[in-house]
Amino acid sequence: MSSSPLLRKGDGGMRIRRVQQALEAAGFDPGKIDGDFGSHTDSAVRNFQASEGLLVDGIVGPRTMAKLGLAKEPKQPSLATIKKTYTSTRVAKLFPASSKPGIKKHLNNVLKALHDEGIADDLMILMALATIRAETTAFVPIPEGKSKYNTSPKGHPFDRYDGRKDLGNKGAPDGDRFKGRGFVQLTGRANYKTIGKRIGLGTKLEKEPDLGCDSKVAAQILASFLASKERKIKEALLDDDLKAARRLVNGGSHGLTPFSSTFKKGVKEFIK
Repeated sequence: MSSSPLLRKGDGGMRIRRVQQALEAAGFDPGKIDGDFGSHTDSAVRNFQASEGLLVDGIVGPRTMAKLGLAKEPKQPSLATIKKTYTSTRVAKLFPASSKPGIKKHLNNVLKALHDEGIADDLMILMALATIRAETTAFVPIPEGKSKYNTSPKGHPFDRYDGRKDLGNKGAPDGDRFKGRGFVQLTGRANYKTIGKRIGLGTKLEKEPDLGCDSKVAAQILASFLASKERKIKEALLDDDLKAARRLVNGGSHGLTPFSSTFKKGVKEFIK
């Protein structure tokens, strides 16, 4: 969605010379100031990006240029522009089990939440869509269903979650009360408490966990969760390591096949 030039290893010219000068001024040796984006300059760019908390990809894009003082801080595309690209008709191609009206009902909330979090670029939008596909199948925020992973053979629903200290649960009925919900299947008292505060609900989400299936709230939860892991997610995606990207959300490989399939289809539909 950006028209700003991306400079990378192998490029040359005055823009590269300016980048090299800026890197040197910032204390990162780019090698000879010759306008040639070679290995030495690539290393300097990556070290600079790491020091600034940027995505370490060796590509001098808008954010890196801004941090080098060579451009203004890039502005995110408007929500209207994003919606023109990610229409319900096009997104429906990634969700064969969903109806277009259903997608239209929830898509705008998801795009707005991503935009509000400042992560509505192509990679993170596709990450969000692939996550929704893996977590819910259809484009609908849903509660977690009973399974052998959350309920023991003779136990009450979600008893396997009841005493999970890593989830912040305090025993029955916390397992059922704080089961997975929404687009990203938020699970556990601690997560409901933390994310609730992060999206501006204070303690309301913890007190009313069913809000996790409300379309707007579910979208905010998804966006907030992804934003907290944006850099690591992008690094995994740029390395084409979809398993690692999925693990950052799910903690494992559950849903990896639909996640990977949806992300790859999304790349072909919206990027390539």
